[in-house]
Amino acid sequence: MLSNGLIFFIGLVFFLWLGRPIFIPLLIAAFMWYLINAISAYYRKVFPFKKNRDANYPVPARVFDWTANILSAATIGGVIYLFITQIRPMYEELIGVMPEIQMRLTMLAEYLSAQMGISFDASLIPNISQIATSVGMSAASIAATIGMIVIYMLFMFVEQSTFNRKFAAMFPNRRQSKKMRYIIDSIDTNMKKYLFVKTFISAVTGIVSYIWMRSIGLEFAGVWAFIVFITSYIPTIGAIVACTLPILYSLVSAPTLHQPILTAAGLITLQIVFGNILEPKMTGKTLNLSTLAILINLVFWGMIWGIAGMFFSVPLLVATFIITAQFDSTRWIAVLLSADGNIPDKREE
Repeated sequence: MLSNGLIFFIGLVFFLWLGRPIFIPLLIAAFMWYLINAISAYYRKVFPFKKNRDANYPVPARVFDWTANILSAATIGGVIYLFITQIRPMYEELIGVMPEIQMRLTMLAEYLSAQMGISFDASLIPNISQIATSVGMSAASIAATIGMIVIYMLFMFVEQSTFNRKFAAMFPNRRQSKKMRYIIDSIDTNMKKYLFVKTFISAVTGIVSYIWMRSIGLEFAGVWAFIVFITSYIPTIGAIVACTLPILYSLVSAPTLHQPILTAAGLITLQIVFGNILEPKMTGKTLNLSTLAILINLVFWGMIWGIAGMFFSVPLLVATFIITAQFDSTRWIAVLLSADGNIPDKREE
């Protein structure tokens, strides 16, 4: 029995790894589709003319929904436009000076080694040029599949109106349908709260980081702030990367230690305040996920799907946690994934 389960797990992992050219664009499209719907739902709440959204007024109701969807898509499009027009030119300029930064980093390591009287192996220094190029290639590979992502999204929006009918056909049993609906609603509620809190905290952290780095005169502050924003979605490792890259850059580019110290102090303080204090308070115990489980899950999806897997590791873990908590045979998995052993009550069929 155990061997069969192990074989199934290995086969599933191999299937996910082999199908990553299909699954990654599909996952990104599903995420964008979900994000647009989540933002649309928020716009519907703040619209002043909500009273027109009524079954007795189908035309105003449809206009109401389409307006919310258009505003949601425009919001996401504005973020993408900001990246293309503001961040990308700075990133390309940063790539151009990477070899010089690598040389200065090697010289700094040699100087510190000489001062401390220890032998130094230059191969131990991470090749930041290669890392930056790798990140750029990963972004380029995702951009290359943008057509497939858009097609997936369009079909999701086209078929969105049929989801409820398909769901009813899949689960004709009333009690079973209620249980599955409860699972989907729980995932939806937790995911929206996670995405809202994470995006809000990431955006504020990125903006404040930009203001701080700009005020102390650090070059490419826009790029570093954008990296802070993006990597905030990656648990644990994201915060380390967000702080390490600008600190290393200031260390090798600044004439004195004044700027590196200020950079390190500011970014680390912001990560602690926003990521370790405010975010847990805003999220509360909704997720209730074990830190060890999050880290293992991060490594697992990172090995299978790379950076995209790391980015989506927490949403996938949230879904797994909620689903496994609803079935007797898998509740032990939910207990292992939880932070304190308390898991959602099982909804009886």
